[in-house]
Amino acid sequence: MISERITELLNEQLNKEFYSAYLYLSMANYFYKSGLHGFTNWCTIQSKEEAEHGMIIFEFLNNYDAAYKFKSIPAPDIDFKSTLEAMEAAYSHEKNVTSSINCIKSASDEFKDHITSMFMDWYIQEQFEEEHVLRSIINKLRFCVDNKIILMLLDNELSKRTYKQVEYKF
Repeated sequence: MISERITELLNEQLNKEFYSAYLYLSMANYFYKSGLHGFTNWCTIQSKEEAEHGMIIFEFLNNYDAAYKFKSIPAPDIDFKSTLEAMEAAYSHEKNVTSSINCIKSASDEFKDHITSMFMDWYIQEQFEEEHVLRSIINKLRFCVDNKIILMLLDNELSKRTYKQVEYKF
């Protein structure tokens, strides 16, 4: 059985994952209106993945008869001044998500909740990957800050991302 504290943390994380989906969807809208359809594609796929991350937590809680405490999902900021600013906002958000996941991992270890601890290992690896990809995109954007041709090449690169449904077995 999952402790009340771990259940509370997982419920908060579930909400954060769905907020992340909203954030990336708002970014996709920003990029679409900016004519950067590769960035739109990347953010739309990221939004789908974040929603799936939330559903994985939902299923985990359900499998262990843990209580749900759904909260409102706030509207994300959609007023970005540049492509770089938007991606830096995403990176900052992902660092906060990583911190939250690390907190759940630490708490589950503290409570000797080995099942939740093992469950969170997948999220830790996922966050490492997400932060790495965003740092790479940001570094490329910083390189091409005044070069529209390079920006369009990066946009083309991001248009090639394809959606792969997240598969998690527990």
